Amino acid sequence: MIYFDHAATTQVKPEVLQAMLPFFTQNYGNPSSIYQFAQTSKRAVEESRETIAKILGAQPQEIFFTSGGTESDNWAIKGIAESLKDKGNHIITTKIEHHAVLNPCHYLEKHGYEVTYLDVDNNGLINPEQVEKAIKKSTILISIMYANNEIGTIMPIAEIGKVAKEHGIVFHTDAVQAVGQVPIDVNKHHIDLLSLSGHKFYGPKGIGVLFIRRGIKLPPLLHGGAQERGRRAGTENVPGIVGLAKAMELAYQDLEAKNFRIKALRDRLIEGIHDTIPYAQLNGDHQQRLPNNANFSFDFVEGESLLLLLDMEGIFASSGSACASGSLDPSHVLLALGLSHEKAHGSIRFTLGEENTMKDVEMLLTKLPAIVQKMREMSPLYEDFIKNEKNK
Repeated sequence: MIYFDHAATTQVKPEVLQAMLPFFTQNYGNPSSIYQFAQTSKRAVEESRETIAKILGAQPQEIFFTSGGTESDNWAIKGIAESLKDKGNHIITTKIEHHAVLNPCHYLEKHGYEVTYLDVDNNGLINPEQVEKAIKKSTILISIMYANNEIGTIMPIAEIGKVAKEHGIVFHTDAVQAVGQVPIDVNKHHIDLLSLSGHKFYGPKGIGVLFIRRGIKLPPLLHGGAQERGRRAGTENVPGIVGLAKAMELAYQDLEAKNFRIKALRDRLIEGIHDTIPYAQLNGDHQQRLPNNANFSFDFVEGESLLLLLDMEGIFASSGSACASGSLDPSHVLLALGLSHEKAHGSIRFTLGEENTMKDVEMLLTKLPAIVQKMREMSPLYEDFIKNEKNK
């Protein structure tokens, strides 16, 4: 098995699992209980909170545990909309956000809010000046992702955060794909709200964080008990919290060296595809991109069929966001870059991880050209294209 879909999810590292196991069996106390046995769980939660806060440049009291990125995004967007509704009703975001941001925005539009969806350039980048021009007197929130989950483009977050701060507007970033891959400092980047999810960097599924800057008033998304200082009800997922903190700690150990190695694999993959497969286009910014991401469009090829043929070879990749993989519609991200429906449908995302090797990349480069060529030979459009090329 060669796994090139780390943007969808990652395996739980053995060290992470070992850190979690005692809280399933031995230290199973409810952290809200006051007796001594339960205090082991409470200490584990608070120590995890401190670990995560330190990595993000935040304070422990600004870290709130959630069920994952989707809950964190929903809480940030709907919460600000509710808490600042007397100040305004305008939200700024982009056309290439994850659906965990776009769909709450669509929901709010049905309830009297106005949302500006900013265009991106051909590489998926936003210019901070675009953001500033979109600001109105009624703007209460700017929500722009740190790095795109499909094409890997990294946004100029610090500059956008500075614009938001200068105008006194709350700034949220969906950093689900960025955490664990790039250094993040919520203060240097002027971030007020930040979403992350553990299973993107070798932690468990079903656990995430919303960073809420001190002073930001955010009503609870869930109502119930007094957990998380009364802002997120529900018994804490102690094993998940411990696993998330351990995974995040491991992710940022020797990050520069790990990224250097993964970039080398990614660059070889990109170079190899360009050298062996004609009519292939790399999507996303060539420089400002995540170290593990290579998203390609292959002309005269249907992406889902290509994935199935790769699957038969034991190679696993993706046609885009795992949350939208059941949809027959082309990627909204690729369409926003200006790609045609045909190119968008012929796109594949390869996302590498720490366990991948150069041997894995070379195996892909051995198998992929023949598969693409086989598919093109069955395409009447490709046949017509080649005939026209010969007649020129």
